[in-house]
Amino acid sequence: MENFIVSARKYRPSTFDMVVGQDSTTNTLKSAIRNRHLSQAYLFCGPRGVGKTTCARILAKTINCSDLTDKTEACDRCESCLSFNSMRSFNIHELDAASNNSVTDIRNLTDQVRIPPQVGKYSVYIIDEVHMLSSSAFNAFLKTLEEPPPHAIFILATTEKHKIIPTILSRCQIFDFNRIRIEDIVGRLVYVAKNEDVTAEEEALHIIAQKADGALRDALSIFDQIVSLSGKKIRYTDVIENLNVLDYEYYFRCVECALNGDISSMLLIYNEILQKGFDGHNFISGLNSHLRDLLVSKDEVTLRLLEATPAVKLRYLKQSAVSPAQFLIKALELGNNCDLTYKSSKNQRLHVELALIRLCMIKDETEGEAEKKKPDNKQVNLTDEDLPLPAKSEIIRQSEETAEKHYKPDAVSRGRQLPLSEKPLKSFSIKDIISENKQEVESNAETISETNTSSSAGPRVMITPELFADAWTEFTSNLKSEGTRIISMFKTMRPELENNQTIKVHLTNAAQKDLFVQNYKNRLSGFLDSKFYMDEVDIETIVDASGSNEILYSDEQKYNYLASKYPMLKEFRKTFNLDIT
Repeated sequence: MENFIVSARKYRPSTFDMVVGQDSTTNTLKSAIRNRHLSQAYLFCGPRGVGKTTCARILAKTINCSDLTDKTEACDRCESCLSFNSMRSFNIHELDAASNNSVTDIRNLTDQVRIPPQVGKYSVYIIDEVHMLSSSAFNAFLKTLEEPPPHAIFILATTEKHKIIPTILSRCQIFDFNRIRIEDIVGRLVYVAKNEDVTAEEEALHIIAQKADGALRDALSIFDQIVSLSGKKIRYTDVIENLNVLDYEYYFRCVECALNGDISSMLLIYNEILQKGFDGHNFISGLNSHLRDLLVSKDEVTLRLLEATPAVKLRYLKQSAVSPAQFLIKALELGNNCDLTYKSSKNQRLHVELALIRLCMIKDETEGEAEKKKPDNKQVNLTDEDLPLPAKSEIIRQSEETAEKHYKPDAVSRGRQLPLSEKPLKSFSIKDIISENKQEVESNAETISETNTSSSAGPRVMITPELFADAWTEFTSNLKSEGTRIISMFKTMRPELENNQTIKVHLTNAAQKDLFVQNYKNRLSGFLDSKFYMDEVDIETIVDASGSNEILYSDEQKYNYLASKYPMLKEFRKTFNLDIT
């Protein structure tokens, strides 16, 4: 049985031209080799699977080649190239810093650096995952990295550049490797599939490239996985089923339901997605990406941002043509908010369903807002027949008289519009209008005030004991809003009318007298003056304790009595800043 070699190893680039998606880095390295401007140390950093270690090996192989091609590539014929290809070269040394990260390992490397190469010009030391070195190992490596022998070149590779100390970074030429574009990954997969006699649908390879997330090594591993499942024929359905990827057809259907306002179909589609085992968070994230792709498809300038096959691009163009930009923007806002708050929701399914329902209502809301903003340019020409018949009231009579002053006498004929007067309109001043309106408002306010006063007061009459008793009852009833304590006090009072001019009010204690004089004496005087003809109302207060067996105390008297009996009450009042009410 033939040994199987994974595609990531079998199709690993051996020259700079075979490296995918890193043209800027490879061109710079080839130019340095051609001009003999090699640095003592290089740092290759970037995400996984983008070619850092591969480029390090190609660089080590090329600088030791004795017969470079015109394109500054290794010849693959000299002894150095042949020994490198057969993995028996003594000029290239690889160290995995993840498992050799101690000071002792770095000291051994330092001792090895002193030995010159037997074949070739340079001894190349490739240290992979260099960020895994300990702090002590970094410090031990500094001197050698700064002043290495002329034949030694260090190539450091890492996925986490921020973990490397600045003193190491300052001694290296840094090359940042980019994530590989989907188109470049698809092109490489097509090349591998052709060499392996595998028939693959373009959309299937595109899904593999998307799943790889910019890592070519991951894409080749997925390719091997799909070939193991499907054999020599890779179909789109097999790929999405094996990789647990949601078919983009669902996203097209969801947007179609949203544009039609079909809430029921939208919820059924989401239920079907959940029944297939897909996560709601992944669905809403994929829907947001779909809406984004529709938005960039609306303009030819941004169409190049859409990463899809030609057939899928055509579908995006068709759906974007019927999707208003305002709808897509609001849909993206809704989807983004749902994505941000998904994990914090207690009922995540309902959370997504509410977002989908609102998505179906966006177009109606947008059209409603546009209808409100639309100016009403209709001209309405009313005639006498269109107006209601006027009622015979004084207000309408005055309006008709005013209208006759501004319109022609023959304007009342039926079936014709009311023509304006031929007299030219006078120019007006905003300042004059404001002044006139202010005077009118003040005049109306005075009229209303006089009317209210006269209507509430009524005509005044001569006072009699019977009328005074009724007035006292009315005055007392008006005090109900001031509390039961005041009503009780007025019930204990005994008012008397003497000589139709003097009013004596008998009270039961001095506290009642003080309270009445301070708060109610003047009010009673004004109330009586508004009802009766009295030159001057004279109200006398008389304390007659014998008139009642009940002794009433004021709030102050009650507090003083309790405070003398309970001294802590004063401290309590002072602490909480309490009032006596």
